[in-house]
Amino acid sequence: MSLHTWLLFVSLAGAVIAAPGPSALLCVTHAARHGVRPALATIVGGMTASMTLMGLSALGLGAVIAASDTLFHIIKWAGAAYLLYLGIATWRSQSSGAADDPAVQTANTNPAVQDAPQAGRSMWRTWRPLYRKGLIVGIGNPKDLLFFSALFPQFMDASLPIAGQLGVLALTWLVLDGAIMLGYVLCGATLLARLQQGSAGRWFQRVTGGAFIAAGGVLAASHR
Repeated sequence: MSLHTWLLFVSLAGAVIAAPGPSALLCVTHAARHGVRPALATIVGGMTASMTLMGLSALGLGAVIAASDTLFHIIKWAGAAYLLYLGIATWRSQSSGAADDPAVQTANTNPAVQDAPQAGRSMWRTWRPLYRKGLIVGIGNPKDLLFFSALFPQFMDASLPIAGQLGVLALTWLVLDGAIMLGYVLCGATLLARLQQGSAGRWFQRVTGGAFIAAGGVLAASHR
């Protein structure tokens, strides 16, 4: 792969990833509620979703979904329903800071977590739901699978080894995805101190909850 082709891919992929979407909103929300370190699990969940979709695309499932209205709509409605669920749960949530989160409270107040094994298990209990949400939101949009199926071939030379080119594109995407989502997490973390105030926290929950609901509606109304 030539440097020119790679730089073109970097510019396009960076613009696509940086565009605000459900995954970026989730990173900001989790960082504002839980802090930077737990929100890293959300980023890893989203990156896992990207790797999964890339793998499915390489196996040809993207073409299958493109040809199947039923399969496309099943994935689309499942993703929209989950975004709607996140929106309602966020809207109804009464807390906005990490200190109010039950899992974080358990990790901070239980003396047993002072031991390394216990601390590791407590951290995993805190991070696991954030990772799961990042994974589900990232994988719940069938358009992403179609996007990978359509985008990657445009930057690949059929006369050269495919595996190496696919590896370069996939690794580049993951690095960009992680770096840009980390930027969203850091932006969310800057809101954390301000959201300790009850009124600001409630408004943040309502705005982000409404944004998730709107994203679910957009996904539900979308076409291939």
